[in-house]
Amino acid sequence: MTRFTLNPDSAPELSAAQRDRLNAMTEADITSAAEADADNPPLSDVELSKVRSARVVRQARLRSGLSQAAFAKTYRINVARLRDLEQGRTQADSALLAYLTVIEREPETVRRALEN
Repeated sequence: MTRFTLNPDSAPELSAAQRDRLNAMTEADITSAAEADADNPPLSDVELSKVRSARVVRQARLRSGLSQAAFAKTYRINVARLRDLEQGRTQADSALLAYLTVIEREPETVRRALEN
């Protein structure tokens, strides 16, 4: 097995032949190929929902500029739950997603409201 680190500033590009092959595929061809790939099967609806939830949670925390521990402490979210959410092991419910939206839009207001 070869390990490598993907450089986000230099994403890999398809060759002309690969691009032509992909462009010639129908949606049904693409779906069939994805379903046949044992190493990378398509996500189920539940898995896809967890990924979307993880992205929202992580985005809110990254915009705050805080570490997981600091974000959890500041906004009174269990740090283990925050980790599970960001890693897609669990999914945020609608109340938590709404709370994160408020944190993103009005972080200082939430901090003041939570002060002892």
